[in-house]
Amino acid sequence: MNRQLKDVADKISNLQPLYDQIGEYLLTVHHNRWRLQQSPQGLPWQPLASNYKQRKPVNQQWILVLNDHLRQSLTYWYDEQGLAFGTALEYGAIHHYGGQQDMPPHLAAIPARPWLGVSQDDISEIYDILGDFLMDK
Repeated sequence: MNRQLKDVADKISNLQPLYDQIGEYLLTVHHNRWRLQQSPQGLPWQPLASNYKQRKPVNQQWILVLNDHLRQSLTYWYDEQGLAFGTALEYGAIHHYGGQQDMPPHLAAIPARPWLGVSQDDISEIYDILGDFLMDK
């Protein structure tokens, strides 16, 4: 038993491999959700307003995709305090939560389209990743 505890203690002294596995998992599931255009809970994103869709220059069939910068900005980073996942682009929040940007008054508010987060299945998978890491699988 003491050997197993020492092995676990050794593993938790360097969590970089664990954070890398979880970060890569989160990138994969978020890119899949982007392709499906749905929230972490599996709900479809609000459709584009018809007036915006008509004047959108490219990618008219895709929600939250004009130039694909937001999806491509997804990243993870970690330090000794833990793992963070998301985007550094400020406009990611208004697309996630919805609201009114600083824009001309003739444009409508942006509806919430939750795109960032984890589902119950994701939490279960993260626990599995953690278990495999601790058990050296």
